[in-house]
Amino acid sequence: MRPQETWVERQIREAAERGEFDDLPGAGRPLREVDTSDPDWWIRRKMADEGLDAGDALPPALQLRREAAGYPASLVGIRVEDDVREILRDYNARVLRERRRPVAGPASPVLAPTVDVEEMVVGWRALREKVAAHESVSGPAGAADPGPTAASRRSWWSRWRARRSSR
Repeated sequence: MRPQETWVERQIREAAERGEFDDLPGAGRPLREVDTSDPDWWIRRKMADEGLDAGDALPPALQLRREAAGYPASLVGIRVEDDVREILRDYNARVLRERRRPVAGPASPVLAPTVDVEEMVVGWRALREKVAAHESVSGPAGAADPGPTAASRRSWWSRWRARRSSR
């Protein structure tokens, strides 16, 4: 053992001498850069590697607010008005359920707004008419569109409707 060499350093040196570190995956490739100005660089990289959305880590009330901000545009893919109404009623029910949840601590809770179902249905109809007019001018939707990318995600109501129809 060399002077001032610890047991761990000796193990590493001996393994290197035996060639145990040769032909490791990624050998010869540069290390990915680390953004040292961002203390959360490692979690951002892990989420990107795993294909996770940071919005999924939000508290429920903020997820609901985010969902409401997308209405009625996020409902354009729904073809039946009753399904749109059901989705909006479900959203309102989830908002009310979140409001009834007990709050811990002295801070006032973040509240998500309920939506006016009729107002959103009117907006949904207007957007559907715009989409239909655009499709009649440019051809059927998806003719030149290669489809969703692997990174795109299905909305919660698409998953819910698929699960509901499979019952």
